[in-house]
Amino acid sequence: MAAPKKKAQISVYLDPGVMQALSAYAARREQSMSLIAEAAIASFLSPDADERREAAIAKRLDQQDRRLARLERDVAIGVETLALFIRFWLNTTPPLPEPAAKAARAQAGARYDHFIATLGRRLNEGPKLRQEIPEDISEASASVPRES
Repeated sequence: MAAPKKKAQISVYLDPGVMQALSAYAARREQSMSLIAEAAIASFLSPDADERREAAIAKRLDQQDRRLARLERDVAIGVETLALFIRFWLNTTPPLPEPAAKAARAQAGARYDHFIATLGRRLNEGPKLRQEIPEDISEASASVPRES
């Protein structure tokens, strides 16, 4: 039977911060710094290290993709809501005669300030419009008749 090979000794130079982190980690785990360093080097050199790194990156990209999809949905809801409101407003608001138009312009600033305050309160306290709309709009739209 062949005798087991002895471990080889190497010398490495570490930055003081890395050395402190290694020392603290070894102390917490009650292991030698040599054993921790050997495990770290083995992990770095192992072929599955790349696969683990790729899996971690893929997981992060999936999270970002889901966040982006939610953001796109929220923006689409906002645009559609605004377009629907503008269409409704234009269809239902008759033009005012000139004396009434002057009075309406005078009230416009106060009404706009009220609108902004209400919007700010709703954004702060909720509920948000996007929370009132189901994730899968196709299911909800099948049960609700569309307006023209």
